[in-house]
Amino acid sequence: MNLSGLHLPQRQEKPRQHGLTVLIDNGIPLQHFKDTICSNSPYIDFVKFGWGTSVISCQLDQKITCLKEQHIDYFFGGTLFEKFLSQGKISKYIEYCKRYDCKYVEISNGTIDITNKEKTVFIEEFAREFIVFSEVGRKDSDLNGENPLNWVDWIKEDIAAGAHKVITEARESGTSGVCQTNGDLRIDLIDGIISSNLDLQSIIFEAPNKKLQTAFVKLVGTNVNLANIPFTDCLSLETLRLGLRSDTFHIMEEEVYHAGYE
Repeated sequence: MNLSGLHLPQRQEKPRQHGLTVLIDNGIPLQHFKDTICSNSPYIDFVKFGWGTSVISCQLDQKITCLKEQHIDYFFGGTLFEKFLSQGKISKYIEYCKRYDCKYVEISNGTIDITNKEKTVFIEEFAREFIVFSEVGRKDSDLNGENPLNWVDWIKEDIAAGAHKVITEARESGTSGVCQTNGDLRIDLIDGIISSNLDLQSIIFEAPNKKLQTAFVKLVGTNVNLANIPFTDCLSLETLRLGLRSDTFHIMEEEVYHAGYE
């Protein structure tokens, strides 16, 4: 709620369909987890339990209870799906997700050697019982398709197969997928996605640091969907979205102007 009297960009109230913020839990202590979730719940749409951390987390049930109390959804990292797939245990993974009352799952091929079309078979299967977030892009930066059209095609394939939204890979480190190994954004790739006929509300861009968060807010707008947000960045990301930080100060003022405010 804006009580300042400032003209700020419009943000949907939760539950939002765009402008999503997806935090990543990389195994943070329980009290830190609870403090962040309870203090910032209006700005958090999802929590992803990164890669396979849920398997060895001693306090997963308590974290999930906290999320449910704050009406925040959650899902497990796509790498965990890939681990189950690599051992031929997809039915076990479905059981695992149901055990923790997951409504959402992430389906990816960032590590295992399957094509995007092969991945869509699993999207179709899981979409019968879950809401699917798929992911495009590889963990190994040398394996990512250089042609932006490849990424556009992959995103379209995933949506056609039943993915609710598609996540673009950047890793927790911001050094793969849509990023170069030095952490710089692959602008040609992002421009190709933005300039395509894709609905950007159906895409979630991984942005694990302020540099990437700022870039996506400038390129896509206040209500860009962003994932892999560290717990420490929750409030600072919202200020970037609203032009309350120097990095996006003028861009946000322009959005307000074009929206017809005084």
